[in-house]
Amino acid sequence: MTVRQPRYSKEEFARRGDEIYESQVRSQVEADNHGKIVAIDIETGAFDPDGGLSANGASI
Repeated sequence: MTVRQPRYSKEEFARRGDEIYESQVRSQVEADNHGKIVAIDIETGAFDPDGGLSANGASI
């Protein structure tokens, strides 16, 4: 079995997420969702203000 290597380092993953959040996401979600999780696809910029979870915490 082949071991997959991460496409991005942890630092690059965080940098990309922060950049997308600040430039595209923050202004759309921050006012009504303070303290909630936002799932961000760092390759496409797509985001889910519910963090990809349903009310009971199960993945959608």
